[in-house]
Amino acid sequence: MRKKKISLALTIAGSDSGGGAGIQADLKTFFAFGVYGTSVITSLTAQNTCGVSGIFEVEPSFVLKQIRAVFDDMRVDAVKTGMLYNKKIVGLIASYFKNAGFKKIIVDPVMISKSGHRLLKADAVKALKEKLLPIAFLVTPNIFEAEKLTGMKICSVEDMKKAGKLIQKCGVRNVLIKGGHLSGNPCDVLVSPKGVKVYEGKRYSSGCTHGVGCTLSSAITASVARGFSIFKAVEIAKRYVEEAIKNGYNPGKGCGPVNHFVKPKIE
Repeated sequence: MRKKKISLALTIAGSDSGGGAGIQADLKTFFAFGVYGTSVITSLTAQNTCGVSGIFEVEPSFVLKQIRAVFDDMRVDAVKTGMLYNKKIVGLIASYFKNAGFKKIIVDPVMISKSGHRLLKADAVKALKEKLLPIAFLVTPNIFEAEKLTGMKICSVEDMKKAGKLIQKCGVRNVLIKGGHLSGNPCDVLVSPKGVKVYEGKRYSSGCTHGVGCTLSSAITASVARGFSIFKAVEIAKRYVEEAIKNGYNPGKGCGPVNHFVKPKIE
C-alpha cells in the first residue's frame, strides 16, 4: 500500500515558555493542519500570559547547525521565521536559504511582544529588509511592523495597500499586512504579483489574543506546505485564527493564548 504523503514544515523562531506564542504556537498549529512540524530555536524567552521577563540568545552558529540538521535529513515543504532577535542570525538564515535556492519562506517579522518587549533588535530590522525579504515568498507584518519597514503612517486599508507595495519593492514576492491594530473589524491586505486582495474579518472580544501573529503565519505556512495557493492559504489561515480567538483559552492571569486546538476548515 502506498503511504499517504505528509507535508513537512519548519519553524525558525523563539521559544515561549508559556506555550502561547513562538515555537510552541507554531508546532501546535502545524499539528492542527496535519503537517509534520520541525523546529529551529533562535532564542529562549522566560514568558507567560503576563509578559516577557527575560531572553537568552542562542549562539548564531548553533542556529545554523539546527537548520542544517533538518535539511540534511528531511524534505521540507515550507519554512516560516518568527523571532530572530539579532542581525547575525538574520544574516546566517538569509545566506543559507539563498545558497540553497529554497523559495517557500514565510517571514513573520516579529519585532515587539504583546507586552511591549523588543524581540528584534533595532539594527536587525535593516538586515531583515535587505537580506531576508529579498528571498522570501511572503512577509506578514502587523500595522506597527509595516510602519517600521516602510517609514509611513498606516491609518486605513488604502494605506495598507500602499505599504504592501512599498514592502514588495524589497524583493519579497507577497506581502500580507494584518489590520488588527486598526479600529473596526480587522481587514488583512494581501499584495501579490497577481493583484491585491482584502480579507474582511470579524473582531471577537475573547481577550485571548496572545500568539495570534505567530499562529496566523504558521497556519499560512502549513497551508502552503500542503500545496494551497497563497490566496487560499491566507483565507484558510484567517478563518482558523478567527475561530482560535473566538474560542480562546486562558491558563494564566494575563492575556490568554488563542486556542490552537480548533479544527481548521481545509477545503
